[in-house]
Amino acid sequence: MVQLTLPKNSKIQQGKTWNAPDIKGAWREIRVYRWDPEDGENPRLDTYWIDADQCGPMVLDALIKIKNEIDPTLTFRRSCREGICGSCSMNIDGTNDLACLKGLDEVKGPVAIYPLPHLEVVKDLVGDLTNFYAQHRSIEPWLKTDTATPPKEWKQSRDDREKLDGLYECILCACCSTACPSYWWNSDRYLGPAALLQAYRWVIDSRDEATGDRLDNLEDPFRIYRCHTIMNCAKTCPKGLNPAKAIAELKKLMAAFLRFAAVLRAAGLRAAGLRAADLRAAGLRAAEVLRAVDLRAVDLRAAGLRAALRAVDLRAAGLRAADLRAAVLRAAGLRAAEVLRAVVLRAAGLRAAGFFALRAGAFFTVVLAIRVLSL
Repeated sequence: MVQLTLPKNSKIQQGKTWNAPDIKGAWREIRVYRWDPEDGENPRLDTYWIDADQCGPMVLDALIKIKNEIDPTLTFRRSCREGICGSCSMNIDGTNDLACLKGLDEVKGPVAIYPLPHLEVVKDLVGDLTNFYAQHRSIEPWLKTDTATPPKEWKQSRDDREKLDGLYECILCACCSTACPSYWWNSDRYLGPAALLQAYRWVIDSRDEATGDRLDNLEDPFRIYRCHTIMNCAKTCPKGLNPAKAIAELKKLMAAFLRFAAVLRAAGLRAAGLRAADLRAAGLRAAEVLRAVDLRAVDLRAAGLRAALRAVDLRAAGLRAADLRAAVLRAAGLRAAEVLRAVVLRAAGLRAAGFFALRAGAFFTVVLAIRVLSL
C-alpha cells in the first residue's frame, strides 16, 4: 500500500487553549485552524472556549467574539453577516458553508473551523481566491450586445426572466468549487462549478447577443468537460443552487452548437464564423437557433436534404459562384449579394461570417435551389 506523508511544515500541530471555562455557563468549544506565514511555524489548531449565552447564534458571531474579546490576532473574512456577500465562506464541521448562516446549534460537540479546502492559505481562515476570481472574469460575466442601447432598459419577457432563477443568486463564495474533486486536481484549467454556473446564466439570457462567442470560449477538453457530476457542488451550496444542472445544460447547448458546425462542414461551408449573435441579427433568438440546429429537430433524412447538402459543396458539384443563375435568386427571394454571402465559397474567397446575415429558412431554400440546378 502506498503511504503519503505531508511535508513537515504542513502537518497541523496542537495549538493553544484560550479562555478555558472557570465559571458556569453554556460553554462551547471552538477549534480554529491557525497559520501565519511570517512566523515560519507549522499550522496549528487553537481551542477557544466561549459562553454561548453571551454570544450570537451563528458561527460568525463566535469568531467575532473571539477576535474582539479573546485573541485579536485571529484572521478571517466577513462583511454583510446576511449571506449576501459570500466573504465568510469556510469549512465548518467538515462542510463548506457561510459562517454567518451556520448556527452553533447545528454542530454537535466541538466546532471545527478550517479555511476552504485546496486553496493556498493567506493567513488563518483566509484562502487565496485569486485564481477563482480570474476564472470568473474569463467567462465575461456581463451583458454583451451588438444592437444599439435602448433609451430605457433591455426588455425581457417573464418567461425569459424566470430562466435566470437559480442562477443569478450565486454570490461567488467558492463553497461549491472548493468542494469539487475535479476542481481540486485541475483548478488551473477546469473553470469549476461557480464560474460555469455564471457562464450558463449569461448564455441563456435573452438580452445577451454573444451566445456563440461564449460557447466558443468554453470549447476545451478541460474548461467544462472535467465535470463528472459528482454533485458535491449542489450539496454544499449555501444558497441552495444546483451548479451541476447548469453545467449539464451547458454541455447540451455545446453539443447542439457543434452539430451545427458539423452540418456546415458537410455542406462545404467554413464553420469558423459560427456565432449565435449573427443568427440573432437575422431575427432569431439564441435559444431558437440552438433548437433549430439540433439534428434531432431538423431531421435531414426526413427533409430529404442529405443529397442537397452534398450538392451544396460547390467544389464537389463542379459549380462556380458564377453558376448561381437568376432562377436560384428568384426561388430564394434574395438579392445576389445576399446569396454570395450565404453560400460562402472558399474558392471565391468569400468570408464565412456573412453567411449568418440570412435567416435559417433562407439557407435551406438556397440549398434546395442549388440541388435543382445540379440535377
